[in-house]
Amino acid sequence: MELFGLKVFTLGGFGEITAGDDLAALIAEAARSRLIDGDIVAVTSKIVSKAEGRAVPAADREQAITDETVRIVASRAYPGGVTRIVENRQGLVMAAAGVDTSNAPAGVVLLLPVDPDASARALCTALRERTGLRLGVLITDTAGRPWREGQTDIAIGAAGLVVLDDLRGTTDVSGRRLDVTVAAVADEIAGAADLVKGKTSGNPVAVLRGLGRLVGDLDAVGARALQRPSDTDMFRLGTAEARAEGYREGFAAGLAAAAEKS
Repeated sequence: MELFGLKVFTLGGFGEITAGDDLAALIAEAARSRLIDGDIVAVTSKIVSKAEGRAVPAADREQAITDETVRIVASRAYPGGVTRIVENRQGLVMAAAGVDTSNAPAGVVLLLPVDPDASARALCTALRERTGLRLGVLITDTAGRPWREGQTDIAIGAAGLVVLDDLRGTTDVSGRRLDVTVAAVADEIAGAADLVKGKTSGNPVAVLRGLGRLVGDLDAVGARALQRPSDTDMFRLGTAEARAEGYREGFAAGLAAAAEKS
């Protein structure tokens, strides 16, 4: 019987990241030759945003959310304010467009990287050049999920590895054909990395070992491939928003029908 295993560990030695910092150099220094061929480096989006200067004053948070929003999915008022679930400029559906105050310097909020896949590709390229190793890179961020309590990390940027493991056309252990199974392996890797990085431990980078079969070319599709196209999204709006839209459409149709009869 063939045995499989996965090892996940953090890289310590990171101080506060500031705009312009060379993340590849910092990660390579923190790794200190511990990386091997086929490793996947999972990087918290916060330090990428910091290095790319994606910070705005905390007083501008609500405006920043508005500026990063391309479509409102759902909005709910609560005693302390309003929660907005939106599609942001990166195509991600997230609370507050991914604008966040956690692990940010005092007085600022952090925006997500402008193009997380491009950021991952640049970081992966630099790490491969520095180490001479075939590595994969994920940029991760925390998100909630419909129908499920709590949050988990997902892949918002990826380079040098498979993000979707398409099993359609293969068979299971009972010989049954798989027709719909496409494993979101990049998100699974992001969640595993978060188990050791944590939210409060100050460990923004994790290494996953044992998934070398998923590491590939730098021109592989990025994490944007994980985003469901709108024409197949059965839950494009929140419940209240969908109901209101349906009412408006029904009301307009009723008026049109009445006008035709008159």
